[in-house]
Amino acid sequence: MSARQKFFNQAAQNWDKEFSTPQLHTFLKQFVPSFGLSAGQHVLDVGTGTGILIPFLHNAVGSKGHIAAIDYAPNMADICKAKYAYLSNVSIIIADAEKLEFPDESFDAVTCFGLFPHLDNKKAALTQFHRVLKSQGTLVIGHALSSTEIRRHHQRAPRQ
Repeated sequence: MSARQKFFNQAAQNWDKEFSTPQLHTFLKQFVPSFGLSAGQHVLDVGTGTGILIPFLHNAVGSKGHIAAIDYAPNMADICKAKYAYLSNVSIIIADAEKLEFPDESFDAVTCFGLFPHLDNKKAALTQFHRVLKSQGTLVIGHALSSTEIRRHHQRAPRQ
């Protein structure tokens, strides 16, 4: 396990207390509809963490859609699983964004919220996102933190 994975595993227990704020929920309630998702679609949520996007994505794709939520930190994925076990159309998987094991053209949309600045190999991740997206699929990359806040976060998180 890399130093960065260890950092996120250790941070998982307090992640929601630190980052899941009413302001973020208000922002996401307005932001996620701009993704253009519709009922029945299949979405890959890369770097799901504790699943901050899941309720908003689920609202968009409905019970006939599917959300595959991945994170490479097992403790983050475990918390996410505990929170969303009641949603039968959500799969939470421990996986690396740079080495996706999904078939080509599996998803109508790929979301990457709060993760992209933290990727070591952005080109490899983008290549994987492109590969698993359907030909008319949508890629959404977003972040709620400013560049200053991201730099501060990187100072706390060790490199591999």
